[in-house]
Amino acid sequence: MRLVIVQYAGDYAKTFQHLAQGGSETYYAQKYSVDAVTEMAKRPEAESVTVMCCMTPEFNDLVLENGVRAIGCGFNYKVDSKKLIELIAEQNPTHLVMRTIIPDIFNFAIENQIRTIAVFAESISTKSWRDKWRNYFLANLLNNQQIEWVGTYGITSSLLFKEIGIKPDRIIPWDFLLDTNPGSLSPKEIPADVKKLKLFYAGSLVQSKGVGDILRAVPKLRERNISVHLKMAGKGEEEFFARRVEELEIKDCVEFMGMVPTDTLEPLMRESDIVLVTSRHEYPEGFPLTIQHALRTRTPIVASDHPMFKTHLKHGVNSMIFEAGNSQALAECIENLVSDSALYHNISVASHSTWHELRLPVKWAELIDRWLDDSPESKQWLFENRLASEYYNQKSSE
Repeated sequence: MRLVIVQYAGDYAKTFQHLAQGGSETYYAQKYSVDAVTEMAKRPEAESVTVMCCMTPEFNDLVLENGVRAIGCGFNYKVDSKKLIELIAEQNPTHLVMRTIIPDIFNFAIENQIRTIAVFAESISTKSWRDKWRNYFLANLLNNQQIEWVGTYGITSSLLFKEIGIKPDRIIPWDFLLDTNPGSLSPKEIPADVKKLKLFYAGSLVQSKGVGDILRAVPKLRERNISVHLKMAGKGEEEFFARRVEELEIKDCVEFMGMVPTDTLEPLMRESDIVLVTSRHEYPEGFPLTIQHALRTRTPIVASDHPMFKTHLKHGVNSMIFEAGNSQALAECIENLVSDSALYHNISVASHSTWHELRLPVKWAELIDRWLDDSPESKQWLFENRLASEYYNQKSSE
């Protein structure tokens, strides 16, 4: 077996070395993902395991201490499909795992009869005619028998891929989270005399994640006599947003924290009054781990109406939902939540049951391992966990 795993971003080599030196995770399940690939390299039939990261500052190619070959492709603005195909072909793979949507690579795999699965953590846009045209061809590719399974992160994403025409008996919903218990934290109350509202955001600092919308909402809250302290964890366009903070004259109440260790994320959320998940529709969300963490901490969520959230987040039930990209609506949502103590408490109460609803039987690494194993038992396991299975038919009727 010569396995190649292709992912859009990240740096497997850098992350492996960071964790090997005792560094902390910068996102949940990071160590789990790195260790899972290490275990794949230990399989007796494994001749080679290669991880290719498309978007890296420069090209690099090295074999790590765990035996995994890590190739940073050095693409900056867009993926060079021709070059990527050359890099994949050099590894002469028998098995290919595609963690990102690149149609040219699926065509290459089909033409060269390489056993392939897709394991996506992203969603796709379906709004424009260009989207629909592209998705029609993508569905045809992914329905090809050479693409054996299409793993999708979460139920909402799975249903979206089904909607564009991928057969449900080829789709396997998967989950990253390993825990089966959200913990024992008690539901929260909003103090009637709260002096300064504590808001928390974790994620990429980019416009499409709604960061600018959050910043514009802060002075709007001030106009409503609501004082806030906003903490923002993550990296991205820090300088751009720092300038926006200056322009909006809100520097005194916005704190850019940079990347924070994963084990500090939930404590930061727990001590906050609201967690913000503000992605605009153009951002290709799967289902943000930020939501999973917030539900565990029982801190109420104010989220945008991104299509990937609508299956599980319900306005006024387990979250507050506003129109994506609308800072006025965001501010109003926050005001409505904190001015209604019963609403705030009820949303906090509902968080753990929502977290349980999100749990899936298939984990990311197990999906790939079962496929690689190829035994009758593993084939049956994959068959039983596809979207068209009795398990999901029962869940949809509950």
